[in-house]
Amino acid sequence: MADTATTVRVAPQKLEAFIARAMEAVGVPPQDAKVIGELMVRADVQGSEGHGVFRLPQYVRRIQGGAVNVKPNVRVVREAAGMALVDGDNGMGHVVMRFATERAIEKARSGGAAWVGVRMSNHAGPASLYASMPLAHDMAGLYLAVGNANHLPPWGGLDMLLSTNPIAVAVPAGEEPPVVLDMATTVAAYGKVKTKAQRGEMMPEGWMMDRQGRPLTDPRRANEGFLLPIGGYKGYGLALVIGLLAGTLNRAAMGRDVVDFNADDTSVTNTGHVIMAISLAAFGDVAEIKRAVDQVVRDIRASRRLPGVDRIRIPGDGSHATRAERLKNGVPLAAPLVASLNQLAGELKIAPL
Repeated sequence: MADTATTVRVAPQKLEAFIARAMEAVGVPPQDAKVIGELMVRADVQGSEGHGVFRLPQYVRRIQGGAVNVKPNVRVVREAAGMALVDGDNGMGHVVMRFATERAIEKARSGGAAWVGVRMSNHAGPASLYASMPLAHDMAGLYLAVGNANHLPPWGGLDMLLSTNPIAVAVPAGEEPPVVLDMATTVAAYGKVKTKAQRGEMMPEGWMMDRQGRPLTDPRRANEGFLLPIGGYKGYGLALVIGLLAGTLNRAAMGRDVVDFNADDTSVTNTGHVIMAISLAAFGDVAEIKRAVDQVVRDIRASRRLPGVDRIRIPGDGSHATRAERLKNGVPLAAPLVASLNQLAGELKIAPL
């Protein structure tokens, strides 16, 4: 149904089926295509539009360019009691990370906690997808990754040696929604810059800076500057250590070895990730821990507010509300995105949206 003159609403199930058809059309096995469709749409449903169906044409181009292995042998190559190292065999990141997260959950059931590193993967969507998977098993989740393009120089520098390197943490609650923090180490993720450009919108000051140190607000000129880290030099430091843990430790790409998958449809990215699952049961009674989380959340919500502040928010509030609304009313897609998806459907000879 029409939402505005330039936006249409699409049911999540319809969007999942469309993505799966596109993936199968370029050689992805049906089971993997279903996983990719489900996780990409989950990103759109929670409001992470820069990582949802918006990425489909790019994923298809990279598959067609030979940059991604559509039939990977995803496997554990090193393992100990509390860890594993997964080689994704250059598969689609969603497929690789579903495998890795399931291994982390399985190991945490017996070990209390498990750290699983990943190499030879690809872009896998928003960080919170994987940090949130352990929630269903009464576990907290932690996710780290090396971004798929360098848009951040070292603090005070100009050379693009770091990416947005995201971190996500998900903590189960009882009656309250889970606490889910999902953030880039830059003020804005580059996917938001791309969606602004597609919609013809300007960026707020503070997202990017040009190479003379001036604010950059036109997303069409993004290649003339770089993203800014959160918290100044602290964000730079956080991006660095996340990259070392998710990239260098796993022997995945980091620093100068990172491939810009926005501009390159033929090169292997060797993307690195980390997923950690932490069992609540290893720390005590699960229900009691969840009640304690509820209490912390409620204390924060009920705390005194500055003048003009309507409510105190908890990480994950926005995505929780967006998810409920979009599951009911459908995912809003901008007209230019719908046009590009239908054009892709014609090229792949599949049914359009």
